[in-house]
Amino acid sequence: VNGEIPCYKVAEDEHHLAFLDVMPIAKGHTLVIPKKEVDLIFDLDEEEYKNLWAFAQKVAKMLKATVPCVRVGVVGLEVPHAHIHLVPMNEIKDLNFMNERLKFTPEEYQEIQQEIVKQ
Repeated sequence: VNGEIPCYKVAEDEHHLAFLDVMPIAKGHTLVIPKKEVDLIFDLDEEEYKNLWAFAQKVAKMLKATVPCVRVGVVGLEVPHAHIHLVPMNEIKDLNFMNERLKFTPEEYQEIQQEIVKQ
């Protein structure tokens, strides 16, 4: 959030940040987070919760327009910071975090990032 750790940012506003996952399970796999540090997504107050999902919806539409997929799946449970994984998928098995993680070069990440940001 503070820019101390480099990331491939695809969207940002005053309260939210969306960036490519560093251990993606699909091309375009993106994390959406509130800038406010909150442990669990349901710990956000009602307005913050609604705003996070509205921001995630915009990002999901950008992903769907960029990465060929049937839908963008949603999940977010495994780390102690409120977050939403947006995963372009064609089959339910594409959303399995036990799948082998994809590896992209920095150049490939930048290309994916630029394609999404253009939307």
